[in-house]
Amino acid sequence: MCEVLNPDGAPHPTNTRHILAATARRFQDHEPLFGIEQEYTLYHKDRPLGWPAHGFPHPQGRYYCGVGFDEVHGRPLVEAHLAACLEAGISISGINAEVMPAQWEFQIGTLGPLAVSDQLWIARWLLYRLGEELQVYAMLDPKPMPGDWNGAGGHTNFSIRAMREEGGLDIIKQTCEKLKTFHRQHIRVYGADNDKRLTGKHETCSIYEFRYGVSDRGASVRIPMATVQKGKGYLEDRRPAANLDPYQICTALIETACGEGFNPDAYGWDNFAFNEPREMR
Repeated sequence: MCEVLNPDGAPHPTNTRHILAATARRFQDHEPLFGIEQEYTLYHKDRPLGWPAHGFPHPQGRYYCGVGFDEVHGRPLVEAHLAACLEAGISISGINAEVMPAQWEFQIGTLGPLAVSDQLWIARWLLYRLGEELQVYAMLDPKPMPGDWNGAGGHTNFSIRAMREEGGLDIIKQTCEKLKTFHRQHIRVYGADNDKRLTGKHETCSIYEFRYGVSDRGASVRIPMATVQKGKGYLEDRRPAANLDPYQICTALIETACGEGFNPDAYGWDNFAFNEPREMR
Protein backbone atom coordinates (compact mmCIF):
# COMPACT_ATOMS: atom_id res chain seq x y z
CA MET A 1 0.00 0.00 0.00
CA CYS A 2 2.86 2.41 0.72
CA GLU A 3 5.86 1.34 -1.38
CA VAL A 4 5.59 0.64 -5.11
CA LEU A 5 8.27 -1.52 -6.76
CA ASN A 6 9.12 -2.35 -10.36
CA PRO A 7 8.88 -5.99 -11.50
CA ASP A 8 12.60 -6.37 -10.77
CA GLY A 9 12.12 -5.22 -7.18
CA ALA A 10 13.70 -1.78 -7.68
CA PRO A 11 11.79 1.26 -6.35
CA HIS A 12 9.33 2.72 -8.85
CA PRO A 13 10.03 6.38 -9.82
CA THR A 14 6.94 7.43 -7.84
CA ASN A 15 8.21 5.65 -4.71
CA THR A 16 9.40 8.32 -2.30
CA ARG A 17 9.27 6.02 0.71
CA HIS A 18 12.61 4.33 0.04
CA ILE A 19 14.35 7.74 0.14
CA LEU A 20 12.87 8.49 3.55
CA ALA A 21 13.84 5.01 4.76
CA ALA A 22 17.48 5.71 3.89
CA THR A 23 17.36 9.18 5.47
CA ALA A 24 15.76 7.81 8.64
CA ARG A 25 18.51 5.18 8.96
CA ARG A 26 21.23 7.78 8.41
CA PHE A 27 19.92 10.07 11.14
CA GLN A 28 18.34 7.53 13.48
CA ASP A 29 20.51 8.65 16.41
CA HIS A 30 18.67 12.00 16.36
CA GLU A 31 15.38 10.16 17.07
CA PRO A 32 13.09 12.33 14.90
CA LEU A 33 9.40 12.35 15.77
CA PHE A 34 6.46 13.67 13.76
CA GLY A 35 2.78 14.46 14.06
CA ILE A 36 0.89 15.37 10.88
CA GLU A 37 -2.38 17.32 10.78
CA GLN A 38 -4.27 16.28 7.65
CA GLU A 39 -6.88 18.80 6.52
CA TYR A 40 -9.35 17.84 3.78
CA THR A 41 -12.61 19.04 2.23
CA LEU A 42 -15.66 16.83 1.80
CA TYR A 43 -17.50 17.10 -1.51
CA HIS A 44 -20.81 15.83 -2.88
CA LYS A 45 -20.80 15.97 -6.67
CA ASP A 46 -19.13 19.26 -7.60
CA ARG A 47 -19.72 21.30 -4.43
CA PRO A 48 -18.39 21.14 -0.88
CA LEU A 49 -20.75 19.06 1.22
CA GLY A 50 -23.62 21.11 2.63
CA TRP A 51 -22.96 24.18 0.49
CA PRO A 52 -25.95 25.66 -1.37
CA ALA A 53 -26.29 24.78 -5.04
CA HIS A 54 -26.03 28.48 -5.87
CA GLY A 55 -24.16 31.15 -3.96
CA PHE A 56 -22.21 30.60 -0.76
CA PRO A 57 -22.82 29.70 2.88
CA HIS A 58 -22.50 32.14 5.75
CA PRO A 59 -18.97 33.63 5.91
CA GLN A 60 -16.45 31.53 7.79
CA GLY A 61 -15.81 32.07 11.47
CA ARG A 62 -18.60 29.99 12.99
CA TYR A 63 -17.57 26.57 11.66
CA TYR A 64 -14.26 25.78 13.38
CA CYS A 65 -14.89 22.96 15.88
CA GLY A 66 -18.55 23.72 15.30
CA VAL A 67 -21.66 21.83 16.29
CA GLY A 68 -25.14 21.75 14.78
CA PHE A 69 -26.62 21.05 11.35
CA ASP A 70 -26.25 24.68 10.32
CA GLU A 71 -22.49 24.61 10.94
CA VAL A 72 -21.21 21.06 10.48
CA HIS A 73 -21.45 18.81 7.44
CA GLY A 74 -20.10 15.28 7.17
CA ARG A 75 -19.67 14.24 10.79
CA PRO A 76 -21.00 10.66 10.18
CA LEU A 77 -18.15 10.04 7.72
CA VAL A 78 -15.58 11.74 9.95
CA GLU A 79 -16.50 9.65 12.98
CA ALA A 80 -16.71 6.44 10.93
CA HIS A 81 -13.21 7.21 9.67
CA LEU A 82 -11.96 7.73 13.22
CA ALA A 83 -13.41 4.37 14.28
CA ALA A 84 -11.92 2.59 11.25
CA CYS A 85 -8.47 4.06 11.92
CA LEU A 86 -8.58 3.00 15.56
CA GLU A 87 -9.67 -0.51 14.60
CA ALA A 88 -6.82 -0.67 12.06
CA GLY A 89 -4.28 0.24 14.75
CA ILE A 90 -3.53 3.67 13.31
CA SER A 91 -2.27 6.25 15.81
CA ILE A 92 -4.97 8.80 15.07
CA SER A 93 -4.94 11.32 17.90
CA GLY A 94 -7.82 13.62 17.06
CA ILE A 95 -10.41 15.02 14.65
CA ASN A 96 -12.02 18.44 14.31
CA ALA A 97 -14.14 20.56 12.01
CA GLU A 98 -12.05 23.23 10.32
CA VAL A 99 -12.51 26.91 9.46
CA MET A 100 -14.30 26.46 6.13
CA PRO A 101 -17.62 24.55 6.13
CA ALA A 102 -17.20 20.94 4.94
CA GLN A 103 -13.50 21.11 5.82
CA TRP A 104 -12.16 18.69 8.44
CA GLU A 105 -8.89 17.55 9.96
CA PHE A 106 -7.46 14.44 11.54
CA GLN A 107 -4.10 14.08 13.25
CA ILE A 108 -1.64 11.18 13.03
CA GLY A 109 1.21 10.75 15.51
CA THR A 110 3.41 11.33 17.38
CA LEU A 111 5.49 8.68 15.57
CA GLY A 112 8.78 8.09 13.82
CA PRO A 113 9.10 9.25 10.20
CA LEU A 114 8.24 5.99 8.41
CA ALA A 115 5.41 5.09 10.77
CA VAL A 116 3.71 8.49 10.59
CA SER A 117 3.98 8.54 6.79
CA ASP A 118 2.70 5.00 6.31
CA GLN A 119 -0.18 5.55 8.71
CA LEU A 120 -1.19 8.81 7.03
CA TRP A 121 -1.17 7.01 3.66
CA ILE A 122 -3.47 4.26 4.94
CA ALA A 123 -5.70 6.73 6.83
CA ARG A 124 -6.27 8.61 3.57
CA TRP A 125 -7.22 5.36 1.82
CA LEU A 126 -9.71 4.52 4.56
CA LEU A 127 -11.27 7.98 4.24
CA TYR A 128 -11.72 7.58 0.49
CA ARG A 129 -13.11 4.05 0.86
CA LEU A 130 -15.64 5.04 3.53
CA GLY A 131 -16.73 8.01 1.47
CA GLU A 132 -17.96 5.62 -1.21
CA GLU A 133 -20.60 4.35 1.24
CA LEU A 134 -22.03 7.85 1.76
CA GLN A 135 -21.51 9.16 -1.79
CA VAL A 136 -19.09 11.75 -0.46
CA TYR A 137 -15.47 12.20 -1.44
CA ALA A 138 -12.53 13.93 0.24
CA MET A 139 -10.33 16.38 -1.65
CA LEU A 140 -6.82 17.40 -0.63
CA ASP A 141 -6.79 20.55 -2.79
CA PRO A 142 -4.76 23.24 -0.94
CA LYS A 143 -7.29 25.93 -1.96
CA PRO A 144 -10.57 24.21 -2.80
CA MET A 145 -12.63 27.41 -2.96
CA PRO A 146 -11.30 30.79 -4.14
CA GLY A 147 -12.01 33.95 -2.22
CA ASP A 148 -12.30 34.55 1.51
CA TRP A 149 -12.11 30.90 2.53
CA ASN A 150 -9.29 29.07 4.30
CA GLY A 151 -7.14 26.67 2.34
CA ALA A 152 -6.30 23.14 3.45
CA GLY A 153 -2.91 22.29 4.91
CA GLY A 154 -0.86 19.47 6.28
CA HIS A 155 0.80 21.12 9.28
CA THR A 156 3.71 18.97 10.40
CA ASN A 157 4.88 18.87 14.00
CA PHE A 158 8.52 17.88 14.29
CA SER A 159 11.23 17.34 16.85
CA ILE A 160 14.54 15.57 17.32
CA ARG A 161 15.88 14.31 20.62
CA ALA A 162 17.96 17.45 21.26
CA MET A 163 14.81 19.60 20.98
CA ARG A 164 13.05 17.53 23.62
CA GLU A 165 15.92 17.75 26.11
CA GLU A 166 17.03 20.63 28.34
CA GLY A 167 18.09 23.58 26.22
CA GLY A 168 15.93 22.30 23.39
CA LEU A 169 14.42 25.70 22.63
CA ASP A 170 17.81 26.93 21.41
CA ILE A 171 18.03 23.92 19.06
CA ILE A 172 14.52 24.68 17.78
CA LYS A 173 15.48 28.28 16.99
CA GLN A 174 18.67 27.11 15.27
CA THR A 175 16.59 24.68 13.21
CA CYS A 176 14.20 27.48 12.25
CA GLU A 177 17.15 29.46 10.92
CA LYS A 178 18.18 26.41 8.85
CA LEU A 179 14.63 26.09 7.56
CA LYS A 180 14.78 29.73 6.52
CA THR A 181 17.96 29.07 4.54
CA PHE A 182 16.38 26.11 2.73
CA HIS A 183 12.87 27.57 2.39
CA ARG A 184 12.86 27.43 -1.42
CA GLN A 185 14.02 23.82 -1.46
CA HIS A 186 11.35 22.75 1.02
CA ILE A 187 8.54 24.58 -0.78
CA ARG A 188 9.33 22.64 -3.94
CA VAL A 189 8.06 19.44 -2.30
CA TYR A 190 5.48 20.89 0.09
CA GLY A 191 2.54 20.32 -2.25
CA ALA A 192 1.31 21.25 -5.73
CA ASP A 193 -0.62 24.54 -6.03
CA ASN A 194 0.53 25.57 -2.57
CA ASP A 195 0.99 29.13 -3.83
CA LYS A 196 -2.80 29.45 -3.96
CA ARG A 197 -2.92 28.70 -0.23
CA LEU A 198 0.23 30.41 1.11
CA THR A 199 -0.87 33.98 0.41
CA GLY A 200 -0.20 35.64 3.74
CA LYS A 201 -3.93 35.49 4.53
CA HIS A 202 -6.16 32.90 6.19
CA GLU A 203 -3.62 31.83 8.82
CA THR A 204 -0.70 31.46 6.41
CA CYS A 205 2.58 33.18 5.68
CA SER A 206 3.29 34.19 2.09
CA ILE A 207 5.06 31.52 0.07
CA TYR A 208 7.68 34.16 -0.81
CA GLU A 209 8.56 34.80 2.83
CA PHE A 210 9.84 32.72 5.72
CA ARG A 211 9.01 33.72 9.26
CA TYR A 212 8.86 31.86 12.55
CA GLY A 213 7.29 32.97 15.81
CA VAL A 214 5.84 31.91 19.13
CA SER A 215 2.21 30.81 18.90
CA ASP A 216 1.97 32.62 15.54
CA ARG A 217 -0.53 30.98 13.21
CA GLY A 218 0.47 33.39 10.46
CA ALA A 219 4.09 32.25 10.49
CA SER A 220 5.80 29.69 8.27
CA VAL A 221 6.87 27.82 11.41
CA ARG A 222 5.08 28.15 14.74
CA ILE A 223 6.82 27.49 18.05
CA PRO A 224 4.08 26.45 20.49
CA MET A 225 3.69 28.46 23.68
CA ALA A 226 4.08 25.30 25.76
CA THR A 227 7.46 24.68 24.13
CA VAL A 228 8.65 28.16 25.10
CA GLN A 229 7.34 27.78 28.65
CA LYS A 230 9.12 24.43 29.10
CA GLY A 231 12.24 25.49 27.20
CA LYS A 232 12.01 22.36 25.05
CA GLY A 233 9.58 20.50 22.83
CA TYR A 234 8.80 20.72 19.12
CA LEU A 235 8.04 23.06 16.22
CA GLU A 236 5.12 23.15 13.81
CA ASP A 237 5.89 23.61 10.12
CA ARG A 238 2.74 25.24 8.75
CA ARG A 239 3.86 25.36 5.12
CA PRO A 240 2.95 21.86 3.83
CA ALA A 241 -0.26 21.66 1.81
CA ALA A 242 -3.04 19.13 2.34
CA ASN A 243 -1.80 17.17 -0.70
CA LEU A 244 1.64 16.72 0.85
CA ASP A 245 3.67 13.59 0.26
CA PRO A 246 4.57 12.71 3.88
CA TYR A 247 7.70 10.80 2.81
CA GLN A 248 9.06 13.93 1.14
CA ILE A 249 8.11 16.22 4.02
CA CYS A 250 9.79 14.02 6.62
CA THR A 251 12.89 13.62 4.44
CA ALA A 252 13.19 17.39 4.00
CA LEU A 253 12.80 18.20 7.70
CA ILE A 254 15.25 15.53 8.86
CA GLU A 255 17.91 16.45 6.32
CA THR A 256 17.71 20.17 7.10
CA ALA A 257 17.54 19.76 10.88
CA CYS A 258 20.14 17.01 11.19
CA GLY A 259 22.29 17.26 8.09
CA GLU A 260 23.67 19.77 5.62
CA GLY A 261 20.27 20.81 4.31
CA PHE A 262 17.62 19.40 1.99
CA ASN A 263 18.23 19.27 -1.76
CA PRO A 264 15.25 17.98 -3.81
CA ASP A 265 17.40 17.79 -6.93
CA ALA A 266 19.34 14.94 -5.34
CA TYR A 267 16.19 12.80 -5.69
CA GLY A 268 14.65 14.34 -8.80
CA TRP A 269 11.84 15.79 -6.71
CA ASP A 270 10.06 18.92 -7.86
CA ASN A 271 6.34 18.86 -7.11
CA PHE A 272 5.98 22.62 -7.31
CA ALA A 273 7.90 25.03 -9.50
CA PHE A 274 8.81 27.80 -7.07
CA ASN A 275 9.19 30.96 -9.08
CA GLU A 276 10.36 33.40 -6.44
CA PRO A 277 10.64 37.16 -6.99
CA ARG A 278 14.03 38.39 -8.19
CA GLU A 279 14.90 39.88 -4.80
CA MET A 280 14.77 36.42 -3.21
CA ARG A 281 17.27 34.85 -5.61
